[in-house]
Amino acid sequence: MSEPDADVDRGDWMREHLAAYLESGGTRGHIVDLSSVGGRQVTTHCLIRYPGRRSGKTYVKPLIYGNVGGEVVIVASKGGADTHPEWYLNITTADTVGLQIATQAFDATWREPEGTERHQVWEYMCQLYPPYVAYQQKTARHIPLVMLSPVRAIDVFTPADDA
Repeated sequence: MSEPDADVDRGDWMREHLAAYLESGGTRGHIVDLSSVGGRQVTTHCLIRYPGRRSGKTYVKPLIYGNVGGEVVIVASKGGADTHPEWYLNITTADTVGLQIATQAFDATWREPEGTERHQVWEYMCQLYPPYVAYQQKTARHIPLVMLSPVRAIDVFTPADDA
């Protein structure tokens, strides 16, 4: 399979995954088997909801997550691409982000760990999803980590949230 075909397949899978997560209210899509792509059989996914920094349009993105000290950790890997993912660029202009884990949703503040904390969190996330190691090796950019802290409960996301 050529690279463009792989990108199309991944894009289709991601759209289907997001639709299942949203349409089920979080009962489907939280745990995904990613062993076929080097991940774990049980890989947890959250949803983040954020405004576009230029358009103001609302977006919802499914992402692998971990939990460190009560904070939810997501990785702006973009598969090791040389540019940051759009979701990361968009949340850096927002004070809060919507966060859904399975059937619970929250408004959350976010921060980026630094120094020793960043190193420890990166190691943890690479254990959770081993392909992150190859992603970092593939790019010269520093792959950002984002730590989310839930601040208040909100309604779970719906398909209308990803308009």
